[in-house]
Amino acid sequence: MNKLLLTAAIALTVPMAAHAKSEFVKGDATLAGEAELGASLTTGNTDTSSLRGSLAFQQELGDWENEYTFSGVYTKDEDEVTAKRFYTELQGNYQLNDISYLFVNTSYEIDPFTGYDYTSITAAGYGHHFIDNETMTLNAELGPGYIYQKLDDESAETEGEDYDSSVVAHFVINFETKISDSAKFQQKFVGDWGSKFDGRSETSLSTNIIGALSMKFAVVVSYDNKPLDDKKSTDTATNVTLLYAF
Repeated sequence: MNKLLLTAAIALTVPMAAHAKSEFVKGDATLAGEAELGASLTTGNTDTSSLRGSLAFQQELGDWENEYTFSGVYTKDEDEVTAKRFYTELQGNYQLNDISYLFVNTSYEIDPFTGYDYTSITAAGYGHHFIDNETMTLNAELGPGYIYQKLDDESAETEGEDYDSSVVAHFVINFETKISDSAKFQQKFVGDWGSKFDGRSETSLSTNIIGALSMKFAVVVSYDNKPLDDKKSTDTATNVTLLYAF
């Protein structure tokens, strides 16, 4: 109960992130966003379909910088659903100075193929900009957090428990660099280390096509060092999507 109260208390601070800063969103705007979409369809001897999309916003108001992310993946092979993931993340950064900030982050994921009905992670801590110029950025975040994972019925029966929870050390490393005027490379790693280790890495290359439209190639690796029975530790996805900035 105390852990659940701690999670709720941290999560309640997220609505405070309704204010942000001037250099977070480029130019004079205080709100910017990106929409990403990818789809594939195969018919004939094999019938498969896949849809992947995300929507991300960045907001500035005062000393707060806010990020809102919503994404989903759905894949069907013949009549069988082989992938289904929905993810929401909210983060607020309070700027201490030009290179330091405090953050609060909460995320919620639904992915039945992991053996969990849902996973919720809440964290707060300190962030630092090591590099921040026109061609390259590098920042890192570190702080305490709490992870709660609700097992599905089958996994709960096998494991003998309904949920898995732990206080964690939450850390993020985010690197971005411009390769040319029309291309950029990004590498982001997120880790949560508690009673087990959960990590996610996304490596991507984006190339501008025309105007605000770009093509993005990404490799996403998710890792759980203590997966549930009959589940694998590592999931890898390779995606090609269209990206529209607004």
